[in-house]
Amino acid sequence: MKLMVLILNKTDALEYLLEGLSAAGIGGATIIPSSGMAMTLSKMNSSFLSASIRSMFSGEEHDNKTIISVIKNDQLDIARRVIYNTVGDLSEPNTGILFTVPLDFVEGRRKRRPYELPTENEDSTDKGKGDKKGG
Repeated sequence: MKLMVLILNKTDALEYLLEGLSAAGIGGATIIPSSGMAMTLSKMNSSFLSASIRSMFSGEEHDNKTIISVIKNDQLDIARRVIYNTVGDLSEPNTGILFTVPLDFVEGRRKRRPYELPTENEDSTDKGKGDKKGG
């Protein structure tokens, strides 16, 4: 399992991105409003930003969305394809940053299981009362 993190600068693509990820089988994500350090320093009128850099951030706010999702290892390639098809090449400026972190423990993630019909020797009231061999 991996924690996939996408810091999305192109927030106008958010709806299409989430729809694409969902259609690709990535069904859960958390979206957090976020802002980059340069933007935040600009809003604070920090002395660390020169006047020329500060002028780049004046006017319209350019906040981001940070999308985090726990994915299976084999879902990364499809997630990347969806992101690139929706958002564009992440090496372009003001697009986004994508990275993953390996997870060694995950609890509370809903498992998607196909509905199982009871076998001849069990009915739905016996589910969870032992294994299918009658134990």
